[in-house]
Amino acid sequence: MVSANDVQRLFLQGVFSRSVLSFKHAQVLWEKCIDAVKAANPTLDIRFSDKREDWDLFVISINNSLNCLDLEFRHLTDELTGREMYAMVNSKDDEIAQMATDYAPVEIAYFKAVVEQIMLAPHEAYSVSSLLALREVNSLKTNMTKAQAEIVLGSFVAKGWLLKSRRGRYSLSTRTLLELLPYLKSSYPEDCLECIICYDIVTRGVACSTPNCKARLHYHCCRKYRSRNAKCPACSQDWPQDPKNMTPVGEEAIKDGQDEGRRVRRKSTEDGSDEEDEEEDMEVEPSQPSQTQTQSQRKSTSKGKGKQRKVPADMDLDEHEDEEDEAPQQTQGNRRRRTTRTR
Repeated sequence: MVSANDVQRLFLQGVFSRSVLSFKHAQVLWEKCIDAVKAANPTLDIRFSDKREDWDLFVISINNSLNCLDLEFRHLTDELTGREMYAMVNSKDDEIAQMATDYAPVEIAYFKAVVEQIMLAPHEAYSVSSLLALREVNSLKTNMTKAQAEIVLGSFVAKGWLLKSRRGRYSLSTRTLLELLPYLKSSYPEDCLECIICYDIVTRGVACSTPNCKARLHYHCCRKYRSRNAKCPACSQDWPQDPKNMTPVGEEAIKDGQDEGRRVRRKSTEDGSDEEDEEEDMEVEPSQPSQTQTQSQRKSTSKGKGKQRKVPADMDLDEHEDEEDEAPQQTQGNRRRRTTRTR
């Protein structure tokens, strides 16, 4: 027998068939579910309401039913459009367990590596170039090739986990921000910026151009705020008349070629200070080298050198990616040193 509870069941089926839907689409789906249930059982006294408080009560009832499944019907404002978006997310505190059912462990590890480069992007760009995203395959201890990684990246975009711009840069999507926000805040606390107006995370927006001012705003929050106030809410300095003259946050904050270096997350030491994670041999290799290759590399590196300098994490660590190109350069350098000593 059809009952009023079937409205929730139909609504959840519609939500599960979609990755992300707007507030208006969610309301339309709710209304259609009520109509379908009433058509099956006209004796039911259930009515659709477009009032916000009734919608909030409906969402609360849905989440109460989903608590035992570690699921939540969560909402977040889209950073570009300002629209309220909803998605079914995994509320279990297990980092990125949300992707475990769709992707293999190596693909999840690759996704985490790309997300790390996005979060650590310079100039608050929160995006990564296609080249650097493909290079992250080298940091994984797997046999995934760059051709396979390109297919996986396309899958991340197709399923709404990443966005790809016309410039070919990858950034975090609304779905990723909805589902992985606890993971991002716990893993990158110093890199998660908050909007000074709505207090949600900011990966696309504007920043106050006053030096040392920490104000960051979404585009839609900035537009609403500037309609009634032209001063920064943090430092009270006058903002430029044209919002385009403000400092951008997101992809517009970086030019092509500025993020070619791979960045590594800081880790806390026992004495409370922060130090950069070091990469093995300052290079990342796609496969495990043989013993002969490793010995020859050590010999060529040790000749003509004293103490090895520590390379800062913000330098271009991927400048010489191919070993076959680097080995002849080292050999030529050694020959030059020997010739100079002979003379």
